[in-house]
Amino acid sequence: MTLTPAQLAAKVLIPNGELTRNVKITHSDGIPVEVPATPSTGYGTPSVVRTLPADYYTSFLSDAAKKQKASPIRDLWPFEHVPGMISLLAGKPNPETFPFESLAISARSPTKELLNLTLDGEELAEGLQYGITPGLPSLVRWIHGLQEITHGRKANEDWGITIGAGSQDLIYKAVIALVNPTDSVLLESPLYAGVMPIFESLSCEKIEVHTDADGISSSSLRDILENWPAGKPKPRVLYTVPYGCNPTGMTATIERRKEVLRLAHEHDFIILEDDPYYYLYYGETARPPSYFSLELEEPVVGRVLRFDSLSKILSAGIRIGFASGPKPLLNAIDRHTSASNLQTASLTQAIVFKLLEQWGYEGFKAHTENVSAFYRDRRDVFERAMQTHLKGLAEWTTPQAGMFFWFKLLLTADASVAGDSEDVVRTKATERGVLALPGTIFLPNGQKTSYVRASFSLNTEAEIFEALRRLRQAVLDARGVEGGTIVSG
Repeated sequence: MTLTPAQLAAKVLIPNGELTRNVKITHSDGIPVEVPATPSTGYGTPSVVRTLPADYYTSFLSDAAKKQKASPIRDLWPFEHVPGMISLLAGKPNPETFPFESLAISARSPTKELLNLTLDGEELAEGLQYGITPGLPSLVRWIHGLQEITHGRKANEDWGITIGAGSQDLIYKAVIALVNPTDSVLLESPLYAGVMPIFESLSCEKIEVHTDADGISSSSLRDILENWPAGKPKPRVLYTVPYGCNPTGMTATIERRKEVLRLAHEHDFIILEDDPYYYLYYGETARPPSYFSLELEEPVVGRVLRFDSLSKILSAGIRIGFASGPKPLLNAIDRHTSASNLQTASLTQAIVFKLLEQWGYEGFKAHTENVSAFYRDRRDVFERAMQTHLKGLAEWTTPQAGMFFWFKLLLTADASVAGDSEDVVRTKATERGVLALPGTIFLPNGQKTSYVRASFSLNTEAEIFEALRRLRQAVLDARGVEGGTIVSG
């Protein structure tokens, strides 16, 4: 079941404090759906958000997701908390057999003050035991509050959260839940290489949507969708990394984001908003709102499934990420989790919650600002090294978020002639003692390119300058230059 473009295009403006008639949307098979009318704040965003009904998402779920059954045990776990209930349900080990008595954790506050945290009693007991699949309730509640403060999404607006073992875990399960083998999918290009194997394993038709320094090219996306072959099912999913994109470092502008959202409504697809670098934004202008936030301006919300990660701001090894979005899609992810790894580790969730609770939302904000300032300084060092060693041999756009530079090697004297960075990076640069990634691995269909991705997250200033000096020599090798003189013959 899908909606036609005309049924989703009109935006209803609501006078302050008044109610309008229900918004009627009709699936292409003729089944009408009414989204209840709601009062507005008078500022263009309803105070009670209209959301797509749960059964709307049935047509978006993959065959595998529709076949995936809920866990017969885990579905009953909530009843264990009913007063007076005696549970003989789950095979939980008896906590008296656990050897852990308490955990002492030393951490820094955003002001560098040492914090001594102790996990014991009921908090530790909860962290040592099996937990419910969506996540530790205390952590889920905290994240609900974070999403309200950060993205303006209130917990009572019919959306949910589920915790994963990093956002990659959740993205994998979301794609499996939404995409059938051989489906067409919309992928920004260049694309985060880590998700490439997911789509390749499904033998998807990868439809590349062009990007530039301002994010996804909405004109490219519109052209693809408006010229889609008649009779061929349109893609149901668009995958994008809108802040500090891996690999390009681009951050999508608010204008591009709004246009992509409009296209999602007109052409009936879900936006997978993968945002691990949201808190690593250090641009000179104000941070653009997320898709998750911007869709509040649409007449009906529910087309954004957002993925956040704590890997870049707390710890990569602790493996905590979370997805926010329509509950039917999160339920499909949770069904997959309950059948694969049951849940994200309770203990790591308990440790993370203990720290976040101690910091509070203001402390968390201050910490992320410190992190973004750290990466801004690293970016500036890397760009100085680029100017020193690669000026005239490479072209780039300065990133506004994240930890990557994406630059085009000028492998011939004629900048208009496209080159191939593969041999330069994998052979010549490696032989000179520097590692980077050739751009071709980030192109969904593996085209040749002269682009390179380099990370500036770990290295010292001296290492960065030396690395780019070595890369310069590799480029000169490729151009047939020795000691600044072109080699003849």
